[in-house]
Amino acid sequence: MREYARKSGRRRSGTWRDGNHFTLLAEGRRYLPVMERAIAEAHSFIVLELYLMESGRLATRLIDRLAEAVQRGVTVLVLLDGFGAMGLDGKDRDRLRESGVALRFFNPLVWRHLGNVLMRDHRKLLIVDGQVAFTGGFGAVDEFIEAWFDVGVRIEGPVVADWLALFARLWVSPTTRGDGDPALVERLTEARGETSEKRNMLGRVMWGQGYRYQAIRHSLHQRVITARQRLWVCTPYFVPTLTLRRRLARAARRGVDVRLLLPGDAHDHPGVRYAGQRFYGRLLRAGVRIYEYQPGFIHAKISLVDSWVSVGSCNFDHWSLQWNLEANQEVLNADFADETALLFERNFALSREILPAQWALRPRWYRLREWVFGTLDSWVTRLR
Repeated sequence: MREYARKSGRRRSGTWRDGNHFTLLAEGRRYLPVMERAIAEAHSFIVLELYLMESGRLATRLIDRLAEAVQRGVTVLVLLDGFGAMGLDGKDRDRLRESGVALRFFNPLVWRHLGNVLMRDHRKLLIVDGQVAFTGGFGAVDEFIEAWFDVGVRIEGPVVADWLALFARLWVSPTTRGDGDPALVERLTEARGETSEKRNMLGRVMWGQGYRYQAIRHSLHQRVITARQRLWVCTPYFVPTLTLRRRLARAARRGVDVRLLLPGDAHDHPGVRYAGQRFYGRLLRAGVRIYEYQPGFIHAKISLVDSWVSVGSCNFDHWSLQWNLEANQEVLNADFADETALLFERNFALSREILPAQWALRPRWYRLREWVFGTLDSWVTRLR
């Protein structure tokens, strides 16, 4: 078990690998059927790592597909966050175990370890047979079927093995507990897919672990510094650090097209939105363009800087950057970047742009709630 973990750990986060193919999948109506089809076609193993999983239509569908895979002789490993899966009732947990799924939980909530309650596994990952992987902002809750807009990416090529190694390290971690045998990861084999003309994209897996390992944040900062033409960021929870705010403003002042795509009124945590709005004024004055998405809640986490794209689980708030385990797929490819830009532009058209003159005239109670929730955010940040 430990030997496998050591071998897996040799595949370091941040290593660029060629020979991949990435497919951008926007909205649950696109990525959910593709993921379900991959599960249905599995013949060796399935690993699934999620933060959010709650009992409902989507969870039932997922459990059914996983149980069917076990009946076909497929090894199925499911790793859920101990807090994010609190909405998964005992009946559904029993269904997973009784069907033969190996089920483990990261950092389950126990009284004697409440001091570590803030550290959560926020990653979203599905790997099938070591040949194809999926990541993005998705979860197994009904809102992802239609109500929330999210983005996923289908992954083929050498980076699939990096995702598998990342999963394996956490599966055998002492912070992970459950009925699934930790040694099960020893049976998994890394991707050995053949190369083809289609697989010509450069990519790397970047992961973060709070203040102990902030590769995702550092990677974005470096791209912001070197951006030349466009710098577009979509995140549902925008409470950026001072360093990131300054770098976004500087990029806009030197002529880069800097845009933020953020949720509007349809937000699952309005207080986070208000805390982030206290930064709008200075960013707008620097030339940053801010759009608030109107059709519903936008849960996607995607960044585009020139020909570089990052898609995954990481938000740009204190929770993701200070406490959570996060992971993103980075892609360096002009065609993929242009496809991502088209997705951004479609969503900009569905959004309300916040104009500097209008924002300066916002009501006093807007300013009050920004101050209140901003102060709360500052207090929570100090808990680290």
